[in-house]
Amino acid sequence: MPDTPETEPQVTPEPAEPDATQHPTTHAAHHAPGPHSRRRRTAFIGVLAAIWLVVAAPASVLIFLGSEREVSLASHDTVLTPTLSGYVLLRTGPVLPDLRLATGTPLGIDLQLGKTEASSTSELVKRYAYLASAPDGVEAKIRGELVDLAQESLLRGAVVGLLPVVVVLVLGRRRRGELRRAIPTRQGAVAGVVTVALVLGWWQPWWPDDGRVTDDRSWESVQDFLGDEVTLPSAVAAELDGVEIRGDVTTNQTQRLIESAIDTYDKSKAFYDAAAEDAADLPVRTPLEGEQVVLLVSDRHDNVGMDAVARAVGDAGGATAVMDAGDDTSTGSTWEAFSLDSLQAAFSDLPRFAVSGNHDNGTFVSTYLADRGWTVLDGQIIEGPAGSTLLGTADPRASGLGNWRDESGLSFSEVADRIADAACDSEERVTTLLVHDANMGDPALERGCVDLVLGGHTHVEEGPTAVLGENGELGYSFTTGTTGGAAYAIALGSKPRREAQMTLLTYRDGVPVGIQGVVLQTDGSWDVEDYVRLSGLDADVDTATEEAEAAAEAEGEDPNEGVATDTVPTSSGAATATPDSNDGPTESPSATR
Repeated sequence: MPDTPETEPQVTPEPAEPDATQHPTTHAAHHAPGPHSRRRRTAFIGVLAAIWLVVAAPASVLIFLGSEREVSLASHDTVLTPTLSGYVLLRTGPVLPDLRLATGTPLGIDLQLGKTEASSTSELVKRYAYLASAPDGVEAKIRGELVDLAQESLLRGAVVGLLPVVVVLVLGRRRRGELRRAIPTRQGAVAGVVTVALVLGWWQPWWPDDGRVTDDRSWESVQDFLGDEVTLPSAVAAELDGVEIRGDVTTNQTQRLIESAIDTYDKSKAFYDAAAEDAADLPVRTPLEGEQVVLLVSDRHDNVGMDAVARAVGDAGGATAVMDAGDDTSTGSTWEAFSLDSLQAAFSDLPRFAVSGNHDNGTFVSTYLADRGWTVLDGQIIEGPAGSTLLGTADPRASGLGNWRDESGLSFSEVADRIADAACDSEERVTTLLVHDANMGDPALERGCVDLVLGGHTHVEEGPTAVLGENGELGYSFTTGTTGGAAYAIALGSKPRREAQMTLLTYRDGVPVGIQGVVLQTDGSWDVEDYVRLSGLDADVDTATEEAEAAAEAEGEDPNEGVATDTVPTSSGAATATPDSNDGPTESPSATR
């Protein structure tokens, strides 16, 4: 076989080096977009943004004006609808007259009141007057709902605005050009007519609007509605300036109802406004260096008038947090959301801790407060206000039989034993146990596992009572009086039905060191109780308190002014003494601070 001559492999020549005299970007120039291309792209993006804005802005407005929200407002199931009327319009129904007030802006609100619970129209009208005299909760609720509706409308409008942008991008440049060329043709005209027909078919503007029966009634001022025989107090007339009424043919009964409501409003607002103003100057104890104050409220029973008063007391005492021992309502029903709205409006800027009372039936109250930022205690040990270690749970009588974590159907005493177990099993000592009824904390105190048990329920102050536990640890029990001044299940009124109490709790390094009750009497006068030290709980804390007092004295202050160190009167007139030094605590093996 003849030899096959070998062929030399072909060598691919190396690419020539670019000429040094040539500009280095010459090759890239064919691939990089030129200034004209970039301008076209920027212009196209600008057109898309303009399309989105032109569609999204009116869509958001239309969605907002067409939206509505069902809320619990002023003890009613209420439908809230934004409008461009420039008025807050309150539609009360077929019996009572409607009210409106100019907002001073093009934006208006339509409030259609629905179902509620009231034994009579007269009771309902008085309730309106009480709520009007303490409007912070209602106003905050309306503002919050409007903001939510506006945010939802903006989001939905933004999504609607993206639809034409997506269509433009999906069509592509060639198809968009074909559509532009088709617009002036017969086919384009037919498409335009069909589009208009579809819009009109959805809108249907030809159907006549019968309007509301009330639209034919005229609006008049409150004074004109009541007539010349009724003279409004000057302060009330000034506050109701701008409020207009639209009612049926005025009857004597309707006039009497409105007149009674205005009288109730006047008395309620005057009493609680004066009480809140006076509370700012009360001679309550000023916390020493290193101390923190917590406000304790309980048993409000729907008395929204006391919320601003309680906040004023807390501010006067330097409170940095609030604890609520329950019974904020009379039945725990949804119509009582107005009471919780008022409570939230008063303390929304403070850390807030709460338990449910026996009148707060079911889960509505606890869920409503938790949704608004309250820490609702449920049997877990947490870090509480002022650095405390906090434990608490709802009153088991709120729904017949109570729950404890994953257990259900437990009695009062069984829940009390469970909470004592939780406190005694804790590696860190529980410094505060918050319950509705202080008796629920008795087992924990008897076993020496908590420093301070706080409660309400009885509407009467009791304690602080010192309890030496079986392990040698000291603790105290304290029951505060009713903050709502409640004599019955519901305390909503033009003034408290009995003395109304708020309590200032003082802490140092997370340990309770003192209690001071502040009481508003039914005649509007104030009683500031003596500050009572809770000594013997922690030796280091007691020493630090003494050093702070000495430092205050060195600066010319009198830290013991108005302070009692040994006794505190109780509702029965007896006295509970701070324990003697020989009854001091021994070291607890169960928990550390």
